Amino acid sequence: MTIISVSLSDEYTEELDIIQETYNLKGRSEAIRASISSAMGEIKELDKMEGIIEGVLIIVRSHHEDPWMMQIQGRYQDHIKTQMHSHLQNHKCLEVMVVSCDAPVLKDILSEIRAQGKADYVKFVRG
Repeated sequence: MTIISVSLSDEYTEELDIIQETYNLKGRSEAIRASISSAMGEIKELDKMEGIIEGVLIIVRSHHEDPWMMQIQGRYQDHIKTQMHSHLQNHKCLEVMVVSCDAPVLKDILSEIRAQGKADYVKFVRG
């Protein structure tokens, strides 16, 4: 087994401890392994998608005044069938989009959103 060193902010350390406690894991290393497995499961699920994909994209983000999400939506407007924007507590926003597109386009949309590093939550639910 390879040993690696990871630096985490206090917020990520607290979240890692919540993962450990919630899943009744023996230590932080197991919590990190569980988190990696979860992320890999999502990646593998996306990799299996082909053809026209329809579903709901859910995003929670901060900083309503930052235009990054609107720019992404503009680039993919032909694939967004319905969009809802709602203001949440603590200056956060909820974006819910019904999308219909080829699988590679969906992967591009998700990649662009995650690459910004500004979304607190990103989830695609296939219809």
